Amino acid sequence: MTKQWQDPVDPNEEIIYVSKSELKRDAEEAQEIGEAILKLSPVNIKKIPMDDELQKAIDHAIKVKGKHIAYKRQTQYIGKLMRYRDLEEFKIALAKIENQHLASNQHFHKLEQYRDQIIENGDSAINKIIEAHPESDFDRSQLRQLMRQAQKEKKQDKPPKYSRQIFQYLKQVIPQK
Repeated sequence: MTKQWQDPVDPNEEIIYVSKSELKRDAEEAQEIGEAILKLSPVNIKKIPMDDELQKAIDHAIKVKGKHIAYKRQTQYIGKLMRYRDLEEFKIALAKIENQHLASNQHFHKLEQYRDQIIENGDSAINKIIEAHPESDFDRSQLRQLMRQAQKEKKQDKPPKYSRQIFQYLKQVIPQK
């Protein structure tokens, strides 16, 4: 009995052609994501989900960071490893880390604004802040005492010791969302 030859490609299946330029763009994108991961702090690198092979490559790149050629070769290797992985999950993880950083900065700016309002407007600003954050446990007397000290300090052109203490107190009491 003779076997009939079968074409491995189904004639009904759509063939997708990928240009060489598109492959290069994808490779460059993978390389850039790998380099973005390397720029993160060690704490943030651990937040990114990756397999052991990629983790070892990143650890090695961190070790050879001072050696220019070895570091470049290692980043290219990381880019090669990244090409065979789903880049979307890496993009999402990097975006979460970036958003977390932005949210932290926004929270600090808000606390600085509150501090400045307390020093400028006094009790009315304290009342507004307490109303805006009912979930926080404010010690009104301590905040008023710090406010008076900061106002006195500002009039006498002294270093802003109590102004910093107001900021630290607000940072303790008002949680970051």
